[in-house]
Amino acid sequence: MKPVRLPAAATLALPRWAIFGLGLLYILPGLIGRDPWKDDAASFGIMWTMAHGGINDWLMPNIAGLPAAEEGPLAFWLGALCIKLFGWLLGDVMAARVSTIGIFVTGALSVWYTAFHLGRRADAQPLRLAFGGQPEPNDYGRTLADTATLIYLGCLGLLLHSHETLAVTLQGSLLAYFLYRAVRYVEAPGPRNAVLIGVALGTLTLTRGWLSPVTLTLALALCTHFLDMPMARTLRDLATAVLVALLITLIWIVPSAVLHPLNLSPVESWMAWNFSQIGLPSWDSLKAFFKVGIWFFWPAWPFALWAIYAWRRQRHLLHIVLPLSFVGALTLLILFDPSPENGDLLKLLPPLAIMAAFGLPAMKRGAINAIDWFSVMVLTMIAAVTWLWWIATLTGWPHQLAKNAARLLPGFHAEFGLLSFLVAAAATIGWFVLVHWRISRQPAVLWRAVVLSSGGLILFWVLLMTLLLPQLNFGKSYRAVAQQIVAHVPEGSDCIATNVGPAQRASFAYYGPLAFAGAGVTQCNLLLLQDSVDLKDDREIQPAFRGKQWSLLWEGRRAIDRRERFRLYRRVSGVPTPPAAAAPAR
Repeated sequence: MKPVRLPAAATLALPRWAIFGLGLLYILPGLIGRDPWKDDAASFGIMWTMAHGGINDWLMPNIAGLPAAEEGPLAFWLGALCIKLFGWLLGDVMAARVSTIGIFVTGALSVWYTAFHLGRRADAQPLRLAFGGQPEPNDYGRTLADTATLIYLGCLGLLLHSHETLAVTLQGSLLAYFLYRAVRYVEAPGPRNAVLIGVALGTLTLTRGWLSPVTLTLALALCTHFLDMPMARTLRDLATAVLVALLITLIWIVPSAVLHPLNLSPVESWMAWNFSQIGLPSWDSLKAFFKVGIWFFWPAWPFALWAIYAWRRQRHLLHIVLPLSFVGALTLLILFDPSPENGDLLKLLPPLAIMAAFGLPAMKRGAINAIDWFSVMVLTMIAAVTWLWWIATLTGWPHQLAKNAARLLPGFHAEFGLLSFLVAAAATIGWFVLVHWRISRQPAVLWRAVVLSSGGLILFWVLLMTLLLPQLNFGKSYRAVAQQIVAHVPEGSDCIATNVGPAQRASFAYYGPLAFAGAGVTQCNLLLLQDSVDLKDDREIQPAFRGKQWSLLWEGRRAIDRRERFRLYRRVSGVPTPPAAAAPAR
């Protein structure tokens, strides 16, 4: 027996203007006015180098001469293309983020349409009521699609990464699109859907390598087997998809192999990086997965687990088998990665959000109300603390908060921004209106259980990216450090040898601009070192750098970083710069 009984009144669709409004409130804050931070500065640096470089920079992703071809070029191509098209109007940073908006829209729409097509299937419908009144299939599908989208937007992991110009962000959205194409293929097998699956696999390969596409292809084959689809036809269609994916990948591989951009082989670096992602799972990796995943996938994972439990008696159902197959396969892929990053977990969000949408109708009213009250209390308290922190930095009250802010942000001077204040105040008022609507009217609609979670999270993000954005830029950006370095660079300097990491190199090259030594350049008159304040004197400098050959011009760091340090040297003798100086720091 199906675990869901719902009247038609519970499947009232969320108004389209509300979906679009939430989407805009979600994605625009954090894109407008935010400097490239350490987390995404390296990716922006690749895009910026491509946009202002030549064909070699497009084939060999690099950051002002530092090769960075490990992941793949597609995400950087999109950002560089947007800089080319919109940089003159929006500035290079915001122009690159136009691609981020497109990536977000692709992911959200893919989740919506995937849940819609799964939700309107006959095997996903709730039980028929004795006297009628059950929802129509399309209405039920739309309600589940709205619910899945709200859960997707409410996940903490997506919030942290969807505003960054990262390859993992594009990978997550393309995986959502692959999930949609897989559903359409199961509904209507044939060459057209096989080709479109191949497009998804090919773009995924150009984004972050071939491991995820191979895993997804095997998972889809396994899924079709559980659904009793003809294996011969499935294998033929999957072969077509793989061929299309290979042809798309060759768009980058063939020119790179022929031209050898920057006298390097980006494909070899890309293949080596892919193989480095394969290892043996360990207890530490398992603990790290659950330690990060418990908050990264919230609130999707409790609903997804309940969906598996609630539908456990019904086997071979597409809306459970398909997302569960992908979640299982991708989880194994992450666990077999010797050094997974938090961004790798984005791959799991689309199938988890869709599966969670099917678990929500089977939950008891008491559990739904508990989630609502938890969301109201916790998120309202967080919003209140954010407002108090902002007031403390402006007025000095509350005294303890102002003291903590001064300690964490030495040298920061807060200023009142009228536009930021108005946007934050409007978002806060909207939150209280939403809470009042939920409590006073007690709506029966299915998505009521997640609208407060998603709305409260969006409120917190809006407050963070309006009221506290100047503080975050002050602490996380390298703009001020780059300006200090430029002020101490002697006129007529040719190039700068450096060991700074990718994020720092990108920030200094953009904000300076500083002319760093590119690949193959071994002699420069200036040396920029990145190290730790724990290192005393010149012990971290190679022997050829020590002594009287180099003169210290400047030393500094970000105000909030008490360990990271940068030092600028000028060569005062004819000692050549050894290649070791170009080894990047972390």
